[in-house]
Amino acid sequence: MPEMPKFTKSSPEIVERFRGALARHAAPDVVLKPMFGYQCAWINGNMFSGLFADEWWVRVSEPDRDALLALPGAHPFEPMPGRSMGRYVVLPADLAALDADLDAWLTKAAEFTRSMPPKKK
Repeated sequence: MPEMPKFTKSSPEIVERFRGALARHAAPDVVLKPMFGYQCAWINGNMFSGLFADEWWVRVSEPDRDALLALPGAHPFEPMPGRSMGRYVVLPADLAALDADLDAWLTKAAEFTRSMPPKKK
């Protein structure tokens, strides 16, 4: 059986930044709850943004995914090497550090996720 990777905790600074950014995107359908011990934001049961160690990822449409992946430092979100998660993309650190750029991608991620059917419980 393959050995499970060791997960690194997110830094207190990025956790605080995540919570602050999501507070700017507060809406009745946005729920913050952890996934595998990391901060994560959900809409209608679907993840739309979260942290993995000190990486910040978003779930976006295919055209937005292509545009985001064209930016230096962006890459597919892979919680385990070789296990890419579809439309989830890690934001470049310099982009995530700027409120206006970060907010624009969080808005795209929220809008895309709202277009998806709610997860059945």
